Amino acid sequence: MFKETKRQSSTDTLIGPGTTVEGHLLSEANIRIEGEYRGEITCQGDVIIGEGGVARANITSKDVTVAGKVIGDIVTSGRLTITASGQLHGSVTTHNLLIQDGGLLNGTCTMEKTAEYRSRQAAEADSHQPVKEAANKETHPKEKEKEKEKARQAG
Repeated sequence: MFKETKRQSSTDTLIGPGTTVEGHLLSEANIRIEGEYRGEITCQGDVIIGEGGVARANITSKDVTVAGKVIGDIVTSGRLTITASGQLHGSVTTHNLLIQDGGLLNGTCTMEKTAEYRSRQAAEADSHQPVKEAANKETHPKEKEKEKEKARQAG
Protein backbone atom coordinates (compact mmCIF):
# COMPACT_ATOMS: atom_id res chain seq x y z
CA MET A 1 0.00 0.00 0.00
CA PHE A 2 1.07 3.54 -0.72
CA LYS A 3 1.45 5.68 2.37
CA GLU A 4 1.26 9.44 1.90
CA THR A 5 3.80 11.45 3.85
CA LYS A 6 3.10 14.95 5.03
CA ARG A 7 5.44 17.67 3.86
CA GLN A 8 6.56 20.30 6.29
CA SER A 9 5.58 23.67 4.92
CA SER A 10 7.54 26.64 6.15
CA THR A 11 5.29 29.30 7.57
CA ASP A 12 6.63 32.72 8.34
CA THR A 13 6.41 33.94 11.91
CA LEU A 14 5.33 37.54 12.45
CA ILE A 15 5.65 39.53 15.64
CA GLY A 16 3.41 42.44 14.78
CA PRO A 17 3.42 46.10 15.79
CA GLY A 18 2.33 46.68 19.39
CA THR A 19 3.43 43.19 20.41
CA THR A 20 6.27 42.49 22.86
CA VAL A 21 7.70 38.99 23.15
CA GLU A 22 10.41 37.66 25.49
CA GLY A 23 12.22 34.32 25.48
CA HIS A 24 14.14 31.98 23.22
CA LEU A 25 12.61 31.70 19.76
CA LEU A 26 13.52 28.62 17.68
CA SER A 27 12.20 28.50 14.11
CA GLU A 28 12.71 26.53 10.91
CA ALA A 29 10.78 29.19 8.96
CA ASN A 30 11.39 32.88 8.34
CA ILE A 31 10.77 35.40 11.12
CA ARG A 32 9.66 39.01 10.75
CA ILE A 33 9.66 41.36 13.72
CA GLU A 34 7.60 44.56 13.49
CA GLY A 35 7.04 44.79 17.26
CA GLU A 36 9.57 44.23 20.03
CA TYR A 37 11.46 41.08 20.86
CA ARG A 38 13.75 40.42 23.84
CA GLY A 39 15.81 37.28 24.21
CA GLU A 40 17.45 34.87 21.81
CA ILE A 41 16.55 33.97 18.21
CA THR A 42 17.78 30.82 16.46
CA CYS A 43 16.35 30.53 12.96
CA GLN A 44 17.08 28.19 10.05
CA GLY A 45 15.39 30.64 7.67
CA ASP A 46 15.74 34.40 7.41
CA VAL A 47 15.15 37.02 10.09
CA ILE A 48 13.81 40.44 9.16
CA ILE A 49 13.62 43.29 11.64
CA GLY A 50 11.11 45.67 10.07
CA GLU A 51 11.36 49.48 10.20
CA GLY A 52 9.19 49.62 13.33
CA GLY A 53 10.80 46.54 14.88
CA VAL A 54 13.16 46.43 17.85
CA ALA A 55 15.12 43.32 18.80
CA ARG A 56 17.09 43.28 22.02
CA ALA A 57 18.40 39.87 21.15
CA ASN A 58 21.24 37.70 19.94
CA ILE A 59 20.27 36.37 16.52
CA THR A 60 21.58 33.28 14.72
CA SER A 61 20.13 32.82 11.23
CA LYS A 62 20.81 32.14 7.56
CA ASP A 63 20.23 35.73 6.37
CA VAL A 64 19.33 38.77 8.47
CA THR A 65 17.87 42.09 7.31
CA VAL A 66 17.83 44.98 9.75
CA ALA A 67 15.50 47.85 8.83
CA GLY A 68 14.65 48.66 12.45
CA LYS A 69 16.87 48.43 15.53
CA VAL A 70 18.87 45.49 16.91
CA ILE A 71 20.75 45.58 20.19
CA GLY A 72 22.69 42.33 20.38
CA ASP A 73 24.98 40.06 18.44
CA ILE A 74 24.20 38.58 15.03
CA VAL A 75 25.66 35.41 13.48
CA THR A 76 24.65 34.59 9.91
CA SER A 77 25.68 31.78 7.59
CA GLY A 78 24.72 34.00 4.66
CA ARG A 79 24.20 37.75 4.37
CA LEU A 80 23.56 40.57 6.81
CA THR A 81 21.80 43.54 5.26
CA ILE A 82 21.41 46.80 7.15
CA THR A 83 19.00 49.07 5.29
CA ALA A 84 19.07 52.88 5.26
CA SER A 85 16.77 52.95 8.30
CA GLY A 86 18.52 50.06 10.10
CA GLN A 87 20.61 50.24 13.27
CA LEU A 88 22.73 47.47 14.73
CA HIS A 89 24.48 47.82 18.07
CA GLY A 90 26.52 44.65 18.64
CA SER A 91 29.01 42.28 17.09
CA VAL A 92 28.51 40.52 13.79
CA THR A 93 29.84 37.31 12.27
CA THR A 94 28.75 36.90 8.66
CA HIS A 95 29.85 35.77 5.20
CA ASN A 96 28.46 38.81 3.36
CA LEU A 97 27.70 42.29 4.64
CA LEU A 98 25.66 45.00 2.95
CA ILE A 99 25.10 48.36 4.63
CA GLN A 100 22.98 50.82 2.69
CA ASP A 101 23.61 54.56 2.82
CA GLY A 102 22.34 55.76 6.20
CA GLY A 103 22.50 52.32 7.82
CA LEU A 104 24.30 52.13 11.16
CA LEU A 105 26.65 49.48 12.57
CA ASN A 106 28.12 50.17 16.00
CA GLY A 107 30.20 47.19 17.04
CA THR A 108 32.63 44.69 15.63
CA CYS A 109 32.35 42.71 12.43
CA THR A 110 34.03 39.43 11.52
CA MET A 111 33.59 38.21 7.97
CA GLU A 112 34.15 34.54 7.21
CA LYS A 113 34.34 33.03 3.77
CA THR A 114 32.01 30.18 2.94
CA ALA A 115 33.34 26.63 2.80
CA GLU A 116 32.67 26.55 -0.96
CA TYR A 117 34.75 29.70 -1.49
CA ARG A 118 37.60 28.35 0.68
CA SER A 119 37.71 25.04 -1.23
CA ARG A 120 37.75 26.88 -4.58
CA GLN A 121 40.63 29.10 -3.38
CA ALA A 122 42.58 26.04 -2.17
CA ALA A 123 42.07 24.29 -5.53
CA GLU A 124 43.31 27.38 -7.40
CA ALA A 125 46.36 27.65 -5.14
CA ASP A 126 47.21 23.97 -5.73
CA SER A 127 46.99 24.38 -9.51
CA HIS A 128 49.64 27.15 -9.67
CA GLN A 129 53.20 25.99 -10.21
CA PRO A 130 55.87 27.62 -8.03
CA VAL A 131 58.04 30.10 -9.91
CA LYS A 132 61.71 29.11 -9.96
CA GLU A 133 64.07 31.78 -8.67
CA ALA A 134 66.43 31.51 -11.64
CA ALA A 135 63.61 31.92 -14.14
CA ASN A 136 62.29 34.82 -12.12
CA LYS A 137 65.67 36.63 -12.27
CA GLU A 138 65.74 36.33 -16.04
CA THR A 139 62.43 38.14 -16.32
CA HIS A 140 63.59 40.99 -14.05
CA PRO A 141 66.23 43.22 -15.71
CA LYS A 142 67.24 44.82 -12.38
CA GLU A 143 68.11 41.43 -10.94
CA LYS A 144 70.19 40.66 -14.04
CA GLU A 145 72.07 43.98 -13.63
CA LYS A 146 72.80 43.18 -9.96
CA GLU A 147 74.26 39.80 -10.95
CA LYS A 148 76.49 41.44 -13.59
CA GLU A 149 77.69 44.04 -11.08
CA LYS A 150 78.55 41.34 -8.51
CA ALA A 151 80.52 39.45 -11.20
CA ARG A 152 82.48 42.61 -12.14
CA GLN A 153 83.32 43.36 -8.52
CA ALA A 154 84.45 39.80 -7.85
CA GLY A 155 86.54 39.59 -11.02
